[in-house]
Amino acid sequence: MAGTQELWSPQPVATQMVDVLLEDLVGRAPWLKSFRERLRAETGTRLLDWVDHLAIPRELDWEGESIESRLAAAGFLPIEQSDRTLWRHAGALLPGIELTKDVFRVALKVDDVANFFVAHRLPPPETQSPVWAFRRQARLATVSQIEVWVVQRLGDDLWYEPPCSPSDVAAWCDWNDRVLLRDRGGEDWRHGFAVANDLIGEGVSLFGIDATCAAFFRAERAYWQARNRAGQLQKLRQDRLGLGWANHDHHTYRSSRVCFRDLVDSLTRLGFQRRERFYAGRDAGWGAQVLEQPKAGITVFADVDLSPAEVQGDFSSTGLEPANQLGTVGLWCALHGEAFLDAGMHHLECQFNFDAARSQLAELGVDSMPPFTNFDYLRQCFTAGERWAVEPSRLARLVAAGQLTAEQAERFRLEGVMGSHLEILERNDGFKGFNQTGISDIIQRTDPRRIQPL
Repeated sequence: MAGTQELWSPQPVATQMVDVLLEDLVGRAPWLKSFRERLRAETGTRLLDWVDHLAIPRELDWEGESIESRLAAAGFLPIEQSDRTLWRHAGALLPGIELTKDVFRVALKVDDVANFFVAHRLPPPETQSPVWAFRRQARLATVSQIEVWVVQRLGDDLWYEPPCSPSDVAAWCDWNDRVLLRDRGGEDWRHGFAVANDLIGEGVSLFGIDATCAAFFRAERAYWQARNRAGQLQKLRQDRLGLGWANHDHHTYRSSRVCFRDLVDSLTRLGFQRRERFYAGRDAGWGAQVLEQPKAGITVFADVDLSPAEVQGDFSSTGLEPANQLGTVGLWCALHGEAFLDAGMHHLECQFNFDAARSQLAELGVDSMPPFTNFDYLRQCFTAGERWAVEPSRLARLVAAGQLTAEQAERFRLEGVMGSHLEILERNDGFKGFNQTGISDIIQRTDPRRIQPL
């Protein structure tokens, strides 16, 4: 399987074009300049990390060329939506660009439009979709030089058409509660997946696949955050500016071998499409499947223990047999449970100003592990892991199976074992992929058998 660097490459020309357009819009609106400064100082993020899309006049001159020809030369393609044409770059993680008659616009993505207006003490917008709509957008009346909007989306990627809404609001509210509070199965993983799949099927039939996916992952982030201090602190920082987790990059699940096909099946029911697969070499002991749900704007990285002989097959479809020896991923699941079920996600990765986020979180007592990727176009590190207690029955079972020594089990009982992380990521040049070698490094560094005792 080709590495992700071969599937995705930096796109500096396209990114420079977006940067120039965004800088021009910031120069036209002092509020945006102030907001950009607050983002860096108060959240450790960049303005680009929050841009949903840009809009500029079609007749805008670009060094003697039309804006359309320059977009095409940079690799953007016009994508026809039902209510507009949006120029997008298929090979880069960059916001879309709309060409208008005479409108300059920056649309910022947030989790909740109302929270944004409250956080910035803005006058209420003149018009706004109902709170249960799958898209809510509002213009900031205090910015007159250009249009600045905020938008929250639950699988609705349009702009001008009226947003979709659930036909039964009470059923929508009830379903969201049941997703958040779902029975995750305990040690009965078959039951846990069955419950999740029933909820997914119900949501898709009542509300559509894209809204169901977006709402499901909103609950997944909340479940993960409930026992991750780094996530709680960073979410607080972002909520002070009314942003939420709209800067999420990808959601990472660790899976046992026996559950991997069920995990991918559940994600497929939510509308995910398989992207690249990873296998990091004979000695790495792991593989991964990347999946993306384009309309919901969700990406998943699914990790699993893998042997050299299994890389040639489609391990996400054919399934994997249990192994006698556990790698880092399999041991994590044996200690804590499946990430899609009881344990919750291994980590949430969001887009940041890498250095600013690390230093600001350190000042709040949240340390970071050494970076496992430090390229110009991609920088990544984990926050220090949350130590979770391990159920004695899990430890006893692992010792009886010869998968842990008695000494290791006793240490894990006394000290706990690293559970979840927040991942700090900075993408540049529109790079959409991942660093396979770096991921191998961090997987090895988070193996509790390799970590020195406290």
